[in-house]
Amino acid sequence: MKNTFDFGIVGLGVMGRNLLLNMADQKFAVAGLDLDMEKVLSLTEQANEQHRIKATTEVKEFVALIKQPRAIMLLLPAGKPVDNAIETLLPYLDKGDILIDGGNTYFTDTDRRFTELSAKGIHFFGMGISGGEKGARFGPSLMPGGDKQAYERLRPIFEAIAAKVDGQPCVAYLGNGSVGNYVKMAHNGIEYGIMQLISELYDLMKRGYNMDDDTIQKTFEDWNDTELQSYLIEITGEILKKTDTDGRKLINVISDGAKSKGTGKWTSQNAMDMQVPMPTIDAAVAMRDMSKNKPERILASQKLVWNTPKSNTDFPLMIEELKGALHFSILITYAQGLALLSKASEEYNYNLNLETVTKIWRGGCIIRAAVLEDFRLAYTENPVLQNILLDDNVAEVLSDNQISIRNTIHSAVQKGIPVAGLMNSLAYFDAYRSEYLPTNLIQGQRDYFGAHTYERTDRPGIFHTEWNY
Repeated sequence: MKNTFDFGIVGLGVMGRNLLLNMADQKFAVAGLDLDMEKVLSLTEQANEQHRIKATTEVKEFVALIKQPRAIMLLLPAGKPVDNAIETLLPYLDKGDILIDGGNTYFTDTDRRFTELSAKGIHFFGMGISGGEKGARFGPSLMPGGDKQAYERLRPIFEAIAAKVDGQPCVAYLGNGSVGNYVKMAHNGIEYGIMQLISELYDLMKRGYNMDDDTIQKTFEDWNDTELQSYLIEITGEILKKTDTDGRKLINVISDGAKSKGTGKWTSQNAMDMQVPMPTIDAAVAMRDMSKNKPERILASQKLVWNTPKSNTDFPLMIEELKGALHFSILITYAQGLALLSKASEEYNYNLNLETVTKIWRGGCIIRAAVLEDFRLAYTENPVLQNILLDDNVAEVLSDNQISIRNTIHSAVQKGIPVAGLMNSLAYFDAYRSEYLPTNLIQGQRDYFGAHTYERTDRPGIFHTEWNY
């Protein structure tokens, strides 16, 4: 069996195992490596008679199975485990072989590995993978970046296993270096933002308007048949329907302390480094952090009290306004993530094509949504669009939903329901559409206390004023 397998996967956890089985379904011969014999045996048990699969715990045996130039994907926790795996594989690799990191790796680590391995004649790819375990098994969205010529060795396999929309695979070569991991990082920031927005609407329905669980569930389920159609809206309806073993709604016994793996934080941190505002995503990260302070929140709920004024609610109108507010803020969240990609493309010489990015996000991935086709068409018509909000069709949808988000935020404030995502979405919109911002005063303050200087609107040059004389 030496040099007869099409592809190799290192790390046979849930994602690695499911991707390997996906490839085997598509008639590729795939080798797997894991140091845990139980995972090796588990994969072997899941394989069927038509699959050409070989799994092992031996590195030398694994590498020898794969046809040259070898293509090997690492599906391991980010950081040291990836470096350790590369170091272990290197003695058995030849020039021209390809390593692909399919984990959520910070893009600067990918740049480092790309440079180090290029010097050894090894092609290195960083590839974002979205879709979770089900997507990995039956069709994910794939975001590869690396050497363009080497990608041709990978393309037939990736196109075969990727999700399909209108017959087109949700994978495309994105560019050189770390672009694949960077695009996935931005994707994850958008994901954070949209999840926060959906949770705020849920909270407003439940605590703000005292809607019963079944009505809330049905509302999200119905919304998935509208312009809000998306994977995250779809699974929200399914989550709210699920009952526990005792018949209670499972959602009501899930802890409200949200976990995170840090990818949303990376998005916010890098955006701040590049001075790209993305307040909705920043708020989503902050609110997950806030959720972890449960003991303090319990104490504060007893001390910091707000008595909600009573009001009559027109429920059909309220539901329509909530829907409009969510649609508005989701568009804003995508806009922030895409603006980050636009700036990163310039900053890091990625030469990204945003039409391609939105195209491969339409299927398989966690943030897939009907609106991504609108974005794709907008970038097809205008490839140098500075911000998706400047597209005529998107601008019209935002204008149509302005009153909804303003009324929804007003209602939430009156009821004392935290809606940081909605608020920051509207603030971004209002700031972006403002020809004038009050930052002239900030410039005056900076010059007053730190002699940082300022520019004037009436004549060119750099100026400093002795303010206290």
